[in-house]
Amino acid sequence: MSINHIVTPLDSAILDSKEQYVFYHKKVDFALKELIVGVQQNGLCTPQEVVFFKQYCDLLLYSIEAMRVKYMYDEEDNMKVDVTDSGFPNYLEFRYLFNDLSLRDNYLNKLKDVSELQDEFLDQLLRKKQPVKRDKLYQAASIVYYTSVEQQYIFNRFVQGKIIKAPENSEAKFMTSWSFYDVSLNRPFICFMYFDYDGNDPLKEKDDIYETLKAVADRKMNMDTMAYGIDKRLKNVYPKYFKRIDVGAFHNVFAKDDNDLTHTILDAISKKEIPLEAYALSLKIHEVYTGGEFKEGGYFKKQILQNWSTPIKEGFVFAPHRIIQLLYNKNPEIMNKLAKPPFQVSDLKIK
Repeated sequence: MSINHIVTPLDSAILDSKEQYVFYHKKVDFALKELIVGVQQNGLCTPQEVVFFKQYCDLLLYSIEAMRVKYMYDEEDNMKVDVTDSGFPNYLEFRYLFNDLSLRDNYLNKLKDVSELQDEFLDQLLRKKQPVKRDKLYQAASIVYYTSVEQQYIFNRFVQGKIIKAPENSEAKFMTSWSFYDVSLNRPFICFMYFDYDGNDPLKEKDDIYETLKAVADRKMNMDTMAYGIDKRLKNVYPKYFKRIDVGAFHNVFAKDDNDLTHTILDAISKKEIPLEAYALSLKIHEVYTGGEFKEGGYFKKQILQNWSTPIKEGFVFAPHRIIQLLYNKNPEIMNKLAKPPFQVSDLKIK
């Protein structure tokens, strides 16, 4: 497989062969698992945040694996990977997957019985001594897909976490998390809110809290703007600290964006200086803290709101040792601006 074999109409790369599906999904699976370990080992999240971070990444991995099964032998449609500044599947792929699984029963009724399909496979392989036809493989993949993939585990545009008591020595008494897939950037974001509550149990207002987060914080925006929007709509909730993790871009052979790190890796791959499996993963963490309170509103209706600090913005890169050397050599100005030196992760080796 070469870079030129990956078709890229507009802003998506289309995976149009079994080999490309296998290759891409191994890369994403491997990189995200390395990221989870790297985030924990390098203290970028608290132990409780790491638990939530892993859960959201697991949903993402589950969804991408479901896409692999769904599209593996599909001759009519191909999966699209965003190439603008992402490297992850296009958001519409998650939407198609979710909607498709809503019609699970309709599709299952149209598929052949498993035993009948097994007999056809055995006849083709043992009696006729011929490979199984692609349409039969697609039928088998469809059976696996519709009988094993659960809609509730698909990474949706917005995924809400539970409200829990914050760990000791936290900025506030309670915390919650949520994740969203930004439809313009095609990247996953994972967020945390630490807050106090005017009362004993914020779960009494959990529906209002969840609805507010979904309405106000389901896309990338300035952190102080997001914090003010949430604070203003929830009168009994007093946010104290927000943290947002931007996962991506995923710099690899399937990405063809304007990102300098991506171009460096693609150029080195084309010159065969590094293998096709080479990758790097950017990660950005934005934080904002409360800086006191102020009152807003008229004489008869005032609301206490939070002043917010200037957002803290930090960038990180995870990459194997050889790629770190390459990026420092070609993009020293970018690498030197990172919050910390690049975190080394394992090489991916695909035979």
